[in-house]
Amino acid sequence: MIVLKATQDKVLSVFQSVSGIVERRHTLPILANVMIRKTGSALQFTTSDLEIQIRTTADFEGDTGSFTTTVGARKFIDILRTMPADQTVALESSQNKLILRGGKSKFTLQTLPAEDFPLVQEAANFGPKFSVPQKTLKELLGQVSFAMAVHDIRYYLNGILFVAEGKQLSLVATDGHRLAFSSATLDVEVPKQEVILPRKTVLEMQRLLSDADGAIEMQFASNQAKFSFAGMECVTKLVEGKFPDYNRVIPKNHKNAFTLGRQPLLATLQRTAILTSDKFKGVRLNIDPGALRVASNNAEQEEAVDELDIDYSGDSIEIGFNVTYLIDVLTNMEQDMVKVELSDSNSSALISIPDNQNFKYVVMPMRI
Repeated sequence: MIVLKATQDKVLSVFQSVSGIVERRHTLPILANVMIRKTGSALQFTTSDLEIQIRTTADFEGDTGSFTTTVGARKFIDILRTMPADQTVALESSQNKLILRGGKSKFTLQTLPAEDFPLVQEAANFGPKFSVPQKTLKELLGQVSFAMAVHDIRYYLNGILFVAEGKQLSLVATDGHRLAFSSATLDVEVPKQEVILPRKTVLEMQRLLSDADGAIEMQFASNQAKFSFAGMECVTKLVEGKFPDYNRVIPKNHKNAFTLGRQPLLATLQRTAILTSDKFKGVRLNIDPGALRVASNNAEQEEAVDELDIDYSGDSIEIGFNVTYLIDVLTNMEQDMVKVELSDSNSSALISIPDNQNFKYVVMPMRI
């Protein structure tokens, strides 16, 4: 039976879209496979790692009929990549194997039975569906995901908090040293829902979402989230636990503030970061009326100093920061100007976009 027939680029893009979550080494060998289910001329491709399940449907040429199997995802993709993009490839089933043909090449691949593939049990009681443009969610994720913790013992920090309430969707990420908040307006009103999306799901969503037009539908249950967009469906487990109260972390009414160009500030920080020590990424900021001075040094007694003119008439403040945390936020913003608010040398700083309440970044100072 000819399972599918199409050009290499079309087949490859479908397989790649579902294979991001596939681990090369897994305790269950079948989880290294993609499940192919054929019904008539429609083909459904599913992958899972027991926490996340991704599924997409595509129409290809081939024999009509019903057929289901699983085949190694990475190996299949590696073979496809070696073929020209415009070459027609065909996938045939033969006993317990799949035969992939392209030009004069032929690859015979081992399969595992589809009935052994562990599908994720979907939650019975999902909340109401709501949607935002794909582009909007991609932007929100990009503005906060860098602040997620990595392998933190406080497992609820290894992900992003999604808060949907009224006509607002807010995303929050923190690793305990910094916090990023970003929000967007929804088309519909939704009851308050708070869920923590795991880090792996966040990274996968960022990979799959595009800037193209089209919406992404979301639904949350107590232990699962479901996303549907552009023919894809992603079901993921949620992180259990209580996320910190971000409203208490975001400082209000700082008495000292200044606005300056994002790009000049980023360039200054990148220059001074070169002479920080590998373990100790600290830079010292001296903020005085009219001037911002950034300085760093290292164990070799090397020193960097850079200065920017700023429109500022507040208190003189000397404060230290991990320079990586400042570079991260400025790199992930697209605006020309940033606003920096401070209270004193021992309190956290707030970085935001002038005249825009939809993005806030809080960073704790460090002793230098």
